[in-house]
Amino acid sequence: MSTDSAVQTGRPAVTAAPAPVRHWLRLLRSELRIVFVRPRNLAMLGVLAVAPVFLGFALWVNTPQPGAGGGNSGAAALIGQVAENGVFLALLAIFVLMTLILPLAIAVVSGDALAGEAGLGTLRTLLTVPAGRVRLLATKYVVIVIFSLVASALVAIVGLIMGALLFPIGPVTLLSGASVPLIDGLARLAMIVIYVATALAALGAIGIALSTFTQHALAVMATMLVVVVVSQILDAVSQVAVIHPYLPTHFWLAFDALLRTPIDWTQIWHGLASFAVYAVIFGAVAVARIRRANISS
Repeated sequence: MSTDSAVQTGRPAVTAAPAPVRHWLRLLRSELRIVFVRPRNLAMLGVLAVAPVFLGFALWVNTPQPGAGGGNSGAAALIGQVAENGVFLALLAIFVLMTLILPLAIAVVSGDALAGEAGLGTLRTLLTVPAGRVRLLATKYVVIVIFSLVASALVAIVGLIMGALLFPIGPVTLLSGASVPLIDGLARLAMIVIYVATALAALGAIGIALSTFTQHALAVMATMLVVVVVSQILDAVSQVAVIHPYLPTHFWLAFDALLRTPIDWTQIWHGLASFAVYAVIFGAVAVARIRRANISS
């Protein structure tokens, strides 16, 4: 409807989005629908949702003595806090699942991004969409980022619900010993979810880059898991401490800085910078590959 006709009819003028934007939004909606209805992706989300429930009941049956964490960092400190405040069940679930299950979920989605499509023969059709190869790649990565945020939030929300059902809920005693109001504790949990989603998105960039080199999604998934496991093993070896800050998983669990007063923002910013560097480097690799390689054959 033109502006003149809109004035004559008394209706507000509606400006249509440019055609490239409409095509991209249509592609994004299609990709989101595919990712969130794919059976194995739903199975991974189901595992992520069940894990905090199982963990909550396991701790409820074997409730540790309040404050008996055995340390002031890592999973031991979180376990010791769960009996005092159910909010820590969400934090413990994130801590535990971040070691393997959350990365596995991202590996599954990343492996299907391009390699899975090429293996099924559907990538050639996708490349006919008037969005271009780079926009297609960007759309795939945006979907991975959204999936990372949904997966992280799902673990936190289910953990928080189970924590509220099985344990007391109230002011949160941080790992540094200070107590903050519940709303402050929930805000810190939300920041942790965003931090973890950012870490997973960086892993997704590695996955989508690997996905441009093969038509076998399982090969991408296996390679990503090897990268994660090897990185975590090297990160635990003190003899190679010089390379620790450069490992992709080194800052994954640095979110415990958000559970202290004052917050060690230096550690958080170092982690975010590391994730950004990995996303940029492997994103550039993916762009170079998708522009030049005949990945649709």
